[in-house]
Amino acid sequence: MTPPRSAFLPGDRRLLAVVDAAMAGAARRSGERLACRPGCTECCIGPFPISALDAERLSRGLDRLARADPARADAVAARARRAVALFEPDLPPGSAGALGDERAQDAFLTKHAALPCPALDPATGLCNLYAHRPIACRTFGPPMRIEGTPLPPCRLCFVDAPPAEVEACRTRLDCAAEEGPLEDAARASGFPGETLIAFALVRP
Repeated sequence: MTPPRSAFLPGDRRLLAVVDAAMAGAARRSGERLACRPGCTECCIGPFPISALDAERLSRGLDRLARADPARADAVAARARRAVALFEPDLPPGSAGALGDERAQDAFLTKHAALPCPALDPATGLCNLYAHRPIACRTFGPPMRIEGTPLPPCRLCFVDAPPAEVEACRTRLDCAAEEGPLEDAARASGFPGETLIAFALVRP
């Protein structure tokens, strides 16, 4: 039986609370070294893979935006359709946004590296779906250790900082226990296990 969309809400709220708490701690540790500010679009340019849960959350966010501001939602969906039309010739047929093996993924991401995210409002430099953005968007910026994997900070953050300072500010995030069951449920609901933001935002 396919889970209803409302079934994701409590678990996703708990997951996002865990992520947001970790990122608040990361911001405190990073201080002025963290360049992330409203209007900075460094992490909004170029496609990247997202999970089924991210896709479900984005789709839910677009539905909510359509009720609150139909014109903005239509603009997001139109940008998504244009991006999908650009992407599809470079993806395996019927892939629904999955990028394939590492070599194909690298070539695809390099080719489309300058394309803005469809959720990015070109007039304001703000995300139209900020409250529903993927986990990768939420955790980009400060130096993180996610599920044991150390990730570098954004190139605009910690400029010229010595490695010891970067490591001192590195923040741990372990959320697989909360995220895993929700990811399984999102896949069971029909959202692809790997896709791109543009594909998640193409409304039927």
